Amino acid sequence: MTTHTLPGDTPGLRRAIIETARALPKLGLTKGTSGNVSARTISGFLVTPSGIPYDALEEDLIVAMDLDGCYRGDVLPSSEWRMHLDVYRAKPEAGAVVHCHSPRATALSCLRRGIPAFHYMVALAGGDRIDCAHYATFGTAALSDAMITALGSRTACLLANHGQIACGPDLPKALSVAEGVEDLADQYLSALSVGEPEILDTAEMSEILRKFKNYGKQAGEQNQAAGAAFELPKRLG
Repeated sequence: MTTHTLPGDTPGLRRAIIETARALPKLGLTKGTSGNVSARTISGFLVTPSGIPYDALEEDLIVAMDLDGCYRGDVLPSSEWRMHLDVYRAKPEAGAVVHCHSPRATALSCLRRGIPAFHYMVALAGGDRIDCAHYATFGTAALSDAMITALGSRTACLLANHGQIACGPDLPKALSVAEGVEDLADQYLSALSVGEPEILDTAEMSEILRKFKNYGKQAGEQNQAAGAAFELPKRLG
């Protein structure tokens, strides 16, 4: 089979997409062939194909698309290619997208409830909440439009009666956000089984978001413009 490429398309990137897709069921984020993964190239993106089991994926089955929504080759892209395309169009900083039907996020989406600031870790998606997009049929422009609205400036949202979608600067980060959203959905549903959890206020979440600019980074990596977000221990030697 001939591999049809776009600038920036490499065998390594295709392999990384396959590895990310195969990680989804291992992490409990999807089953079967549901869900899809993509990564940006210089002039478009690469996306997993439609209906092919992750274990059967090979580099030449990953589909190259441009930002006009055209694909190359004989293999059809994922039925949700439009959501990936619109994330890349709307978010220049996005380098990868992960869409999955993770169980707890999907359950919450069937209640058509987003995830409020019941826990400060909702900031992992870049805001003070994770919204749920209005329902629309899968694979449609209407769903993609609803997703873009729900995302806003954030990197993840739920999709009503469907699942979740997450993006990031690269594949590991996008996968990490999707995994974090599933964890939050699990915790939120557990809290709801007892009652309505207390929600952190806007002032506290603003402080959390400021701290998140340096969250998980070593001293040399920290954003000095964010200020002293954390109290650092004294270094000996």
